[in-house]
Amino acid sequence: MTPARWTGPEQVVAALHRNWANGRYLAAAANGHPFDPVEVPLKGPSATDTLHHYDQALAWAQAWAPDRHPRLTIRTRHIGGRNGTPSNTVPDRACVETREHLWALLGVTDQVDRFHALHDQTAGHAPDLAQWMADHPMKVLAHEADWHRLVRTTCWIRDHTTAPLYLRQIDTPGVDTKFIETNKGMLAELLDHTLPEDRINAGAPKSDLAARYGFRAKPAYVRLRHLGASPLPFSELTVRAEELTTRPPETHTVFVLENEITYLCLPPLPTAIAILGSGYAAALLHHLPWLNDVNLHYWGDIDTHGFAILNQVRGLFPHTQSLLMDRTTFLAHEPHWSTEKTQAPGHMAHLTPEEAQLAHDLGNNTYGPNLRLEQERIRISAVRSALDAVTQGCRPA
Repeated sequence: MTPARWTGPEQVVAALHRNWANGRYLAAAANGHPFDPVEVPLKGPSATDTLHHYDQALAWAQAWAPDRHPRLTIRTRHIGGRNGTPSNTVPDRACVETREHLWALLGVTDQVDRFHALHDQTAGHAPDLAQWMADHPMKVLAHEADWHRLVRTTCWIRDHTTAPLYLRQIDTPGVDTKFIETNKGMLAELLDHTLPEDRINAGAPKSDLAARYGFRAKPAYVRLRHLGASPLPFSELTVRAEELTTRPPETHTVFVLENEITYLCLPPLPTAIAILGSGYAAALLHHLPWLNDVNLHYWGDIDTHGFAILNQVRGLFPHTQSLLMDRTTFLAHEPHWSTEKTQAPGHMAHLTPEEAQLAHDLGNNTYGPNLRLEQERIRISAVRSALDAVTQGCRPA
């Protein structure tokens, strides 16, 4: 073994720091476990090394002199004494005999004191969290500046019925929605530990506190335009999806679009409305079962994501017809092609054979890498022709 591989004091401290960082030492203390002295074996010179690298072996041994390490007990062993080699006593193990010595050696005494103070304070008014703290001390220290607010928030949720409330209505000093959003990961861990199983929706992600812990969710809104004569004094309105439970009067045809300016540019059509999907429309449309009773047309971008949305919409409403999402339209607008940053994965079981083949060709870069045709790039004359075909009860040529 070369002198460079002999264990130095800084390596022992680094090894102890790794065990401190994973919480092992502080968790044992917080759980009241008696201290087991820590021993770190030392790699040092052999008898042969003392012959060939005597000065370096001596310097290494002196680096482990007990007076240099008042918080360590250095245990030794004998080497040599046979085959003509001299007998020497060399350091063999570095031992920490008490927790106080360990904290001082690692320079963490202040952190330990702060953790115990937080633990004692929390146990006084939230004993159900004390065991979690003892098992996860490093997480507590990582959030020590906010710890009392985290505990107050957890206890407030524990003590209130959340179903009629939004997260914004949590009412405890120093806590607002910015704090909750910033600390939702830590709050989720505390709430999972504190709340009974029947108050936790384990199927909801921990990042969605409202869904996971039974708060009211932000409502979904439907924005729609009357393309024909409106029975209301408004041609366009936005309403809560949960309140749009019945079909608007005199509505027989519905167009769902993803692009706002295209939605606004649709020409007048009798007994028709347009709905702005704004992304994955299926998440919005499932609130509107009356769409089963109208002529439903979905118009999205001609790209893999557009077909993925169409697939989801048709999964909800099998009678959905696509609009201007065909190969003829795509090829007629080659100067307006652009590219998708990423492509939608997965099998799309609800597409027609023609739609599925075009989606497959786009996904496999048949016409070029990641090509797409956004709906707002389609000529307005083509839009009018497609809408005329719909109103006449046939598909455009």
